[in-house]
Amino acid sequence: MVSPATINRELNVLSHVFAVAKKEWHLHLPWGNPVQLVRRPKADDKRERRLRDTEKARILQVARRDQGEHIYEIIVLALETGMRRGEIAAMRWEHLDKKNHVLLIPQTKTGVSRKVPLSSRAIRVFKGLPRRIDGAVWNTRPESISRAFERACTRARADYENECGAAGVRPDGLILVDLRFHGLRHEATSRLFEKGLNPMEVAAITGHKTLQMLMRYTHLRAEDLVKRLG
Repeated sequence: MVSPATINRELNVLSHVFAVAKKEWHLHLPWGNPVQLVRRPKADDKRERRLRDTEKARILQVARRDQGEHIYEIIVLALETGMRRGEIAAMRWEHLDKKNHVLLIPQTKTGVSRKVPLSSRAIRVFKGLPRRIDGAVWNTRPESISRAFERACTRARADYENECGAAGVRPDGLILVDLRFHGLRHEATSRLFEKGLNPMEVAAITGHKTLQMLMRYTHLRAEDLVKRLG
């Protein structure tokens, strides 16, 4: 099953092919660009699911224990930087400037390179990691990162249910469910705003190109905003 957002992205690529064929090769179809005649599915993929602190603690506990795909370090890095899984999987040691706490991402989803400032906690992720001969930081693929994160969530949920059973209480049906690795990008973006960074500063870190996209990835908690109001 393919999501509406994926269908729309594929239609955009196909539409671009017809546009190039018309402009560059003078190939004209009788009805013009056929993609423009297709009714597109409505992509309502906005998610407001935030990672609770208790959920984060449990997931990291399991990830540290199992250590599959170095998922513990990868989760911490994702929460500290908001990097995409593909960007994390493609990291190389020569792009990491430990002295200045900066990571270069030469190739991004938007096609524009960027430098990501690293917090002290993000820098600590790299301590003790083995240096691979090929220069890659991780020996993993984007899909493997998602699967490892899902396994950590599943195991954390099982641990939580076992604890509830032992205590004789009913488990909360919303804890440690409906979580995706990409959601960590949403969480990290929201946390950057909660730290007091302005939209330009957050966009420089996350790589969002428009305010609209930045807003889609930001879900601030009203409870946290109350604290700032005084």
